[in-house]
Amino acid sequence: MKAIIAKVAYDYDMEVEEIEIPEDHIHMMIKAEPKMSPSRIMQIVKSVSAREFFRLYPEIKRKYFWGGKLWTQSFYVETVGNRNEVEVREYVRTQIEELDKVQSSLSQLRLL
Repeated sequence: MKAIIAKVAYDYDMEVEEIEIPEDHIHMMIKAEPKMSPSRIMQIVKSVSAREFFRLYPEIKRKYFWGGKLWTQSFYVETVGNRNEVEVREYVRTQIEELDKVQSSLSQLRLL
């Protein structure tokens, strides 16, 4: 999926600065021209990546995505200024580590 999204970004003159893909969602930092709205960027990334993913993996579509939808309609977007770009990059980079910590602590809980 990372390679697919990187290709979509390249084809549409965007740049994937950071990307992490936990089990059921994606965190990414994309650089694009100011003339592209955040909602347009997400529309492009989701629609084109879904088509390409299903083209490459039709067996996965048949088995797990019988409804034909890879992505939900929802997303969260925040624009980044130069001042907090470092913080956003660090957030994206550490998401899998943070989720692993949570999973580890949950697996250590015991029932009495």
